[in-house]
This record gives sequence, C-alpha cells and structure tokens, in this order.
Amino acid sequence: MREVVLDTETTGLDPLAGHRVVEIGCIELVNMVATGRSLQLYLNPEMPMPAGAQEVHGLTDEFLADKPLFADKVEEFIEFLGDAQLVIHNAQFDLGFLNAELARTGRAKLTNDYVDTVSLARRKFPGQRASLDALCDRFSIDNTKRTKHGALLDSELLAEVYLELSGGRQRDLGLAPEMAATGLSGMLAVKRTVRPARPHAASAAELAAHAEFLKKVSDPIWLKE
Repeated sequence: MREVVLDTETTGLDPLAGHRVVEIGCIELVNMVATGRSLQLYLNPEMPMPAGAQEVHGLTDEFLADKPLFADKVEEFIEFLGDAQLVIHNAQFDLGFLNAELARTGRAKLTNDYVDTVSLARRKFPGQRASLDALCDRFSIDNTKRTKHGALLDSELLAEVYLELSGGRQRDLGLAPEMAATGLSGMLAVKRTVRPARPHAASAAELAAHAEFLKKVSDPIWLKE
C-alpha cells in the first residue's frame, strides 16, 4: 500500500482569508516503510509574510521571493501524490490550504483517502496531548532539530510517529539493554561459553532413604510384566 506523509507551512491560519501555502513536504511510504522518495516545494505566496507566521517557520519574504508559484509546481505535486493515501497531522488544516491553492489554478479538490494522525492519537491516548512534539516525546523520537516548523522535517517526524501509532516497530522486542543494542540478530549471533554439567548423582544417604522407601511399597508396578 502506498501512502504519502504530508505537511505544509503557510502565511497564516485561514485560506479563506487569503493566506497561502509557502512550503510542502512529502514522504513516500510503501507498506509502512519509507522508500527514500520525498518532495519538498518552497513557494512564493505572492503576499508579504506576516510576522507571526515567520516566527513559526522562519521563512522570510527575501527567501521566498525567487521561489516558484504553486501554479508552476502543481503538476509535480499532483503527480507525486497520485492515488496514495495521505497521512496528515490535523488534516483539515493542510487539506483546506491545498484545496484552496488547487482551486486558484482551476484544479479539482484532492480526493485521496487520508489518515488524520491527530484523531488517531486522540483515540489511542484519550485526554493526552496530541501535538507532533508531544507524540515525539511519547515515542522517544528525536526532534531536537525542530527548532522551527518545516514541512519536510515535520513530515519525516510524522512518518515515525505514524508507524508508532499504527503498532510500532518493536525496536528491541523488550530485550535487556545489552541485547537491545545489537538487536535480535545480534543476540542470536552471540557466542556463549558452554558450562560443564553440574554433578547431580544421588548421595549415599539419598540412596539409602530411597531403598527404605521402596520396602514400604506393596505390589510395585515395576515388578509386573
């Protein structure tokens, strides 16, 4: 099964108010395994970057000035998605922006099936925080590079979170730390010292006690043919 983990960065919170997409990040999964294929698009929003949005993702007017318009990259974007199931954190936000961008180019809305990982996390951990950072903390996923939001980096982190939410990868199968470091294959390859068998013959006292016990047994089965 092919899936695309997707994230966007924008100039604001509401596409209906004219805010635009400035970055798209996509990671391809096939049968829950990252293939190495990805797509990152920086886009000129044709509007000044509000200070609040710039504080979130760090993308400036100067950086985006020479970037292509969404209309220039729409074919590449749609081709990468294909008919894959989408994996999105807070899907209605990203889909709302992407569908608004598609509408500006005269394209139809996305019809791909999708998984909203916020909803998935809330079902699995009711009452707990479901932000991407909170889920990275829960699953011990290293997000120290996430000093700012970034669509491709967030997609990479979300792909790891999604795998954990879908059952996890059982990194060490519950092994002791020294075995977890090498994994199961390493554990099987470990050469152990063979210990000699411990002495287990009965003592003279035990043999005598056993002989006395046998005298008390009437009609023993071991004497029958």
